[in-house]
Amino acid sequence: MFPIANAIRLRYPPVATWALIAANCIVFLYEINLSQSQLDQFLSQFALVPARYFDPVFADGATPSLLAYLPFVSNMFLHAGWFHLIVNMWTLWLFGSVVEDQLGSGRYLLFYFACGILASIAHAIFNPTSTAPALGASGAIAGVLGCYVRLFPFSRVIVVIPILFLPLFFEVPALAFIGLWFLMQVLQATSEIVTAAAGGGIAWWAHIGGFLAGISLGGFMQPSRRRHWPRDADTGIPGFALSGRV
Repeated sequence: MFPIANAIRLRYPPVATWALIAANCIVFLYEINLSQSQLDQFLSQFALVPARYFDPVFADGATPSLLAYLPFVSNMFLHAGWFHLIVNMWTLWLFGSVVEDQLGSGRYLLFYFACGILASIAHAIFNPTSTAPALGASGAIAGVLGCYVRLFPFSRVIVVIPILFLPLFFEVPALAFIGLWFLMQVLQATSEIVTAAAGGGIAWWAHIGGFLAGISLGGFMQPSRRRHWPRDADTGIPGFALSGRV
């Protein structure tokens, strides 16, 4: 089930979302032009390696400096491949532009980075001995999804479900789509704990931490209503149009 559209009309250009997407793409283009040894060194320096902060053997007993905590931020601008980048950036565009429109660009950037950092912390806490570099914007984007579902739980999201070679399109409430997504993250994360699995390279706890941060911070950071826009009109009306017509 992949989202392709939502029913919320934008009021202002999502300049902060554009800037975040551009920054992620620029960093990725830099990544793919590195040699393998250069890339390994780059990821070792800027991706998040939890054992560096919790495992004294891996960290050689040294106390991390303030600069050593940069990966809690920098990892959210790194991606493992084209598919990873495209899915993350599409999701960021689809839902982030709406959240930015509600919070305002400045608040939105603060919110985005706060969710990304809290997602990184959640991943590190639940994987303290991991030496695998964690990277990707999905933790911060999970926060965007959390804020979106808090602001517009009954708005419509258009999703496509491929059945063999036939794409099927459905209109579902945001609460159902994002709620199902979150449930899958929880099930995957808990199953790894129960089975003591090493994981498949996906930072499930970063997704969970970012999502919970988004729900918690989203309402708190929402500015007061702008009088020239009927904000109540874009919350929860079925269909594609704000008038309620499909």
